[in-house]
Amino acid sequence: MSNVFEEATKRGKELPGYAHGAKLIRVDEIESQIDFISGIVYAQVHLMRASLAIRRLHMSLMVPRDDGLKPAIVYFPGGGFVSANHEQFLQMRFALAKGGFVVASAEYRTVPDTYPGLVEDGKSAIRFLRAHAAAYGIDLNRIGALGDSAGGYLAQMVGLTHGEKAYDQGDYLDQTSSVQAAATIFGISNLLNIGEGFSTESQQIHQSPSVTEALLVNGPAFDNFPGASIASDPEKARAASPMGHIDGKHPPFLIMHGTADTLVSPIQSKQLYEALSTAGRKPDYVLVEGAGHGGAPWHQKPIIDTVVNWFKTNLA
Repeated sequence: MSNVFEEATKRGKELPGYAHGAKLIRVDEIESQIDFISGIVYAQVHLMRASLAIRRLHMSLMVPRDDGLKPAIVYFPGGGFVSANHEQFLQMRFALAKGGFVVASAEYRTVPDTYPGLVEDGKSAIRFLRAHAAAYGIDLNRIGALGDSAGGYLAQMVGLTHGEKAYDQGDYLDQTSSVQAAATIFGISNLLNIGEGFSTESQQIHQSPSVTEALLVNGPAFDNFPGASIASDPEKARAASPMGHIDGKHPPFLIMHGTADTLVSPIQSKQLYEALSTAGRKPDYVLVEGAGHGGAPWHQKPIIDTVVNWFKTNLA
């Protein structure tokens, strides 16, 4: 700091605002300013059993303030299909924005709302960004999806249902909801075997009609419906799963999972990796040794750098 002080003293009379004892710092402009915009309503949906009631779905944006069109990434948060706190995973989102991406984080419908509502929401978020691409400096041809846990499920579904028009509901239907890259972090690929390889007690929980994947697909017990387990209709459950939509036309995928995950079986990512590889486009697959389901390991620099660099490569 002494050299800085001496330089400030030497050049004092040349510098506006100089006073004896001031320190001089010069800053090189190597990072863009990032604007944060919250409270954006990207879609409005009717509430369950209340056709006249409207729910507004929100997203927030991080937008690098620089010239030129930028790739964009939509982040879908995890929450076990019962919550969608779109303001979480802040370190990852900020790192992506510093890396030059417009980063949207979007909430979506959760239980007691049922499938396919959340997939429709994910596709709506993509269309919203394309419809407002000029306002946010987004390159229409470079949009990716990212999610963890249940959000990883949604990122997978968005990535694998390109061209399936049944999921395109709501506004901006003149825009495509396809993405050019998708990353899933300890995500769910098959609702029928989320706990595969776990204990007998865990298996029994996943066969309950009150477990969240069953509620997502079949809905809660109500009136004359006693509820149903996820295994009660395997065809319906598979159709609601990413594994039911693999056709070989998928975009590049990044799959990450912790080897010590006790909530969503690592087999979820293994089977997705093998199925996508067999379908013709091999994804990138990263196992994080000793990492569980969420927690501190997933917010560390090596993990964040892996995701940022992968998107830089695949949305270049």
